[in-house]
Amino acid sequence: MKAIYAHYMQQFGLDKPMWEQFLVYLGHLAHGNLGTSFSQYPTSVNSLVAQALPWSIAIQLPAILIGWVVGNLIGAVAAYRGGWFDKGAFVGSLFASSMPYYCLAIVLLFVVGVHFGFLPIGGGYSLGLTPNLSPSFFGDAITYWWLPFWSLVIIFVGGQAVGMRSMAIYELGSDYVNYGRGLGLGDGRIVRYIFRNAMLPQITGLALSIGGMIGGALVTELVFSYPGIGTLLFSAISTNDYPLFSSITLLITLAVLAANFCVEIAYGIIDPRIRAAHSGER
Repeated sequence: MKAIYAHYMQQFGLDKPMWEQFLVYLGHLAHGNLGTSFSQYPTSVNSLVAQALPWSIAIQLPAILIGWVVGNLIGAVAAYRGGWFDKGAFVGSLFASSMPYYCLAIVLLFVVGVHFGFLPIGGGYSLGLTPNLSPSFFGDAITYWWLPFWSLVIIFVGGQAVGMRSMAIYELGSDYVNYGRGLGLGDGRIVRYIFRNAMLPQITGLALSIGGMIGGALVTELVFSYPGIGTLLFSAISTNDYPLFSSITLLITLAVLAANFCVEIAYGIIDPRIRAAHSGER
């Protein structure tokens, strides 16, 4: 215990004034050193985050991308076609988007995992296995992946479909649509304009979802005991592991900032009105 105490005193400069401790922290951060975990001493925070981050990316990135594509397609088609398809798609999407992640996770866990026993109900892989890149481990891990994946993608599809439908309906009543029809433009060309403009807010939502991916499914990972960043963050908070949870929240903040920056760059590429505005300023 004395050795551990001396190690933390030396690493964090706890015997120095507060302002100097902060400079020590910034110095370590500049070198990519996130410190040593309190609860899992002497494991470094870097290694813990490196172990958990791929699991969160593997479950959330496909869910976000697939949910974004499928949701936008459903919303766009519903707005364009109208009728019974629009009503059914809207009600279903609104119901899915209004359901909290953890509620759907618990329902899937009970129905698919416990009642029918189709898929495992917890963990990231079978006990006794060591994570590696072999086909046998991948085949085992994918069976634990499906339930958390569906609990995320269903809700994300619903949210994207509702947003895309609303934007597409708004664009369908815009002046440029009526003007284009008055000029005799074909429906195909007008629809491309409508969906391109309606897609802009959806791109913002996609970027922010990717940016917040690190902590976006905290409760879902806890429900399924999935070994991702969300579970690691909850464990750090429960054990007062300050270096660990401060590092995870820092990563979430940086990811959201990077996503916002990428959105600003993407808007200049996607939206010709922004390019025209900048050209006019020059």
